[in-house]
Amino acid sequence: MSSTRVLVLNSGSSSVKYQLLDMRDSSRLAVGLVERIGERTSRLRHTPLLAGGEPREVTEPIADHGAALKAVAGELSRDGLGLDSPELAAIGHRVVHGGKHFTRPTVVDDAVLAEIERLIPVAPLHNPASLTGIRTAQRLRPDLPQVAVFDTAFHTSMPESAARYALDVEIADEHRIRRYGFHGTSHAYVSRATAELLGKDPSEVNVIVLHLGNGASASAVRGGSCVDTSMGLTPLEGLVMGTRSGDMDPAVIFHLSRVGGMSMDEIDRLLNTRSGLVGLCGDNDMREIRRRIDEGDKRARLAFDIYIHRLRKYIGAYYAVLGKVDAIAFTAGVGENAAPVREAAVAGLEGLGLAVDGELNAVRSDRPRFISPKDARVAVAVVPTDEELEIATQTYALVGAGHEPSPAPSNDLT
Repeated sequence: MSSTRVLVLNSGSSSVKYQLLDMRDSSRLAVGLVERIGERTSRLRHTPLLAGGEPREVTEPIADHGAALKAVAGELSRDGLGLDSPELAAIGHRVVHGGKHFTRPTVVDDAVLAEIERLIPVAPLHNPASLTGIRTAQRLRPDLPQVAVFDTAFHTSMPESAARYALDVEIADEHRIRRYGFHGTSHAYVSRATAELLGKDPSEVNVIVLHLGNGASASAVRGGSCVDTSMGLTPLEGLVMGTRSGDMDPAVIFHLSRVGGMSMDEIDRLLNTRSGLVGLCGDNDMREIRRRIDEGDKRARLAFDIYIHRLRKYIGAYYAVLGKVDAIAFTAGVGENAAPVREAAVAGLEGLGLAVDGELNAVRSDRPRFISPKDARVAVAVVPTDEELEIATQTYALVGAGHEPSPAPSNDLT
């Protein structure tokens, strides 16, 4: 019996998202989410996608990620899709930060685990959860390849002129300070899907990808390779987000510390959890913000305008970086569903060949589609992202091709 299934795990600090896919046709066999791990109100929502399967929900305390993955394995077994199945080829793990070393999906061994752990200081909220998920999966299936797919990998093609900050080089290198970028699996998938929508090979296409969710990032993709992206050392840099500030004068931090008397931890929480849209108007749900705007709410209007202003700045900047743009692709929760955001983002940019057709933009669909006029010089598209499929595809391609253990990273790698 051939092994064609891949289980994708996305381990967060208190959650595990998962999907089981059959790579013969990229079909989903089951999807689910374990949330509030470590709390009394833990919940597992599991949906088998085979014929006749019904969604199930379990609400009971789940102490840790080990218990969470065992619960997931139990639900999959109920559907005849257990982790002991010989049809399972590998488990693919989303890992947020891979530094400079990991430029592609990698079969996990001790050296890989050590490097992911070494990167915890630059991803303190994300990499520990990924490590826990990988180690737990290894205990459950020690014989099975565990593949790490890194959010940062797609952005490692950025030239040094885009990746480096204008800091003292020795200090930057010592502390691994550079622009890494995130949402890489989404940017990789959407840039390729946009090229396919255009009927071209990715190597022939320049695309600006706008991944707009609660977290948001932009990328400039030239011929299939990322040459710039908005997030930096951490996911805080760049666009205005749901709760994150995005770009800001670094001296604001000094001011808040010296004049405002705030500690570094307080400033960290402010910029990551109490800024962005929620800091500007108290809401980080774009649907609610648009509803308030329709009712004449000035704070909501200002928050929306600031959000769009930053977004337009990045479109213009990446247009300049690429020189020639074939398409702009909107993706993720806001990008795929908020027609007013898409319309406002390109309004007034007709001189750059950008325009949105009102009727096409208003259509709701889960399919990739153009929303620009047929005669537009630059295509504007909505391309639903599929990070789980991207992780599964990369995982299966690596395992199917055979693999060698990754070399142990040298001490000077960042």
